[in-house]
Amino acid sequence: MTDTSGSFVHAGPRLADTGISEAEWRARVDLAAAYRLVAERGWDDLIYTHISLAVPGEPGRFLINPFGLTFDEVTASNLVKIDIHGAIIGDSPHPVNATGFVVHGAVHAAREDARCVMHLHNEAAVSVSMLKDGLLPLSQHALRFYRDLAYHRYEGLALTDSEKVRLVANLGTCRALLLHNHGSLVTGRTVAEAFCLMDMLDKACRMQLAAQAAGAELVSPPPELCDKTYRQLTADPEPEGELEWPALLRRLDRRCPDYRT
Repeated sequence: MTDTSGSFVHAGPRLADTGISEAEWRARVDLAAAYRLVAERGWDDLIYTHISLAVPGEPGRFLINPFGLTFDEVTASNLVKIDIHGAIIGDSPHPVNATGFVVHGAVHAAREDARCVMHLHNEAAVSVSMLKDGLLPLSQHALRFYRDLAYHRYEGLALTDSEKVRLVANLGTCRALLLHNHGSLVTGRTVAEAFCLMDMLDKACRMQLAAQAAGAELVSPPPELCDKTYRQLTADPEPEGELEWPALLRRLDRRCPDYRT
């Protein structure tokens, strides 16, 4: 169950943990890196929004940020482990945000391939989510989502079990979702894939907003070319971001290596 009293703090039971495996620690480092990269780009929203990652070898459990910390304070060790039923695993002193558990728990429970779930209030995506026609096929970045982007109508704060059902149904098999008047959500088979997809989605939204702000007539590729480009951009069956991720980690290691602690 989730706390709907207005505190935004998830109230769930606690279960004992059996320790952190090597695979889980690597997952924690990748997830902490994603939080730092999001903070670098200014996509964070004070202490709100979340990135979660399934725990390797522990079905039904995922890692999420401690509620109350900014994204540049997240480290591998302070991430909170929680299960899809709402139980916090281990003796973490940190709480979890209620809406974060609802949204992320729902997607993790419904989509085995959604190992990493990134939900943000990045301004460009929120702005495009307010537009009736949403993301338009105007840029090559946008064409990556030509047949891979869903929408979910705004229902207020995501705290109800009934909205979980509708959100998951609207997401379907897509990698990306725009929540009208609210924000963005992407799923990835890895942290690298989720981050790189969000990077591409954010850029596509910013490009569209800049072009629309010019007030001039826009050039749209024909549908057959949009389909062709989408197929080209998604032809590789391997998770996206595998080449980019080591470079991004090296940059973080130069700037803020404490994310690994």
